[in-house]
Amino acid sequence: MRIIIPEDYQQAVRGLDCFSRLQGHDVVVLDQPLHGLEQNAEALAGAEALVLIRERTQVDAALLAGLPQLRLISQTGRLSSNIDIEACTRHGVAVAEGSGSPVAPAELAWALVMAASRRLRAYGDALHAGRWQATGDALLGRALHGRTLGIWSYGKIGRLVAGYGRAFGMRVMVWGGEASCAQARADGFEVARSRAHLFAESDVLSLHRRLSDASRHEVGAADLALMRPDALLVNTSRAELIAPGALLAALDAGRPGMAALDVFEHEPLLDANDPLLRHPRMLATPHLGYVERDSYEQYFSAAFDNVLAFAAGTPRHIANPQVLEG
Repeated sequence: MRIIIPEDYQQAVRGLDCFSRLQGHDVVVLDQPLHGLEQNAEALAGAEALVLIRERTQVDAALLAGLPQLRLISQTGRLSSNIDIEACTRHGVAVAEGSGSPVAPAELAWALVMAASRRLRAYGDALHAGRWQATGDALLGRALHGRTLGIWSYGKIGRLVAGYGRAFGMRVMVWGGEASCAQARADGFEVARSRAHLFAESDVLSLHRRLSDASRHEVGAADLALMRPDALLVNTSRAELIAPGALLAALDAGRPGMAALDVFEHEPLLDANDPLLRHPRMLATPHLGYVERDSYEQYFSAAFDNVLAFAAGTPRHIANPQVLEG
């Protein structure tokens, strides 16, 4: 099969141990971001299978129309809104779902919590500029012990982050759906009285909601205005959970006092002058939650195995099995 793996920004895929599983197939790895329908269609032309790196590549009806030889899309990790399943089904393209682990994104979320709380970026920049502990302002970092960690949604990642907070001596408070709250109580964590209570009481608030039609732009100006002037908002889930422009306006207004982001509405974010990225009370990373070696090995092992199974005539983990019936 001709297999194309687009948007490998780190040029890491060929160096993975699991890459050797594709030996014998015609494999092309693209390392540059793709922009627009024309560029995507040209770069992916001739592909019989695509292996997508999380949500980097958008697949819709217009793109599929330009890829007549495409038979399979193998997603690394769980399926998301980057793939139009109905359009794939109409074009006879099978979509295979992969698997992953919550460990890497949970650890990244906690790294952002610690780095932002202790102002590591500001102190590091000052040190590299030849200033010892002099950030140019009178603000100090702060410890986490004894403070309140709010977690919105208690799924696999939220549970790990809650455990980190407990290990650091924080009061952990959870909010989410009925099942999430019930599980949090069973695990010995406090459940917020309401959404407003979560935003108002959290010294650190970490978002772990899945993006859906219901959760898109769910966090708005009124929520953020409830946060304390010294509170930290962390989002390693999806940028679209927050209403457009709401976080920048909230930071300018001083509630919350800090934010740490790993996700942006338009990725890759290549504008160094983006006002949110340049905000003095912002810590940002380029969507690194799943980007580490162990995670990549797990994601790509599953995705490659799905390609090999399909090529062998024994497809598995197909999200639109009706395609196979034809």
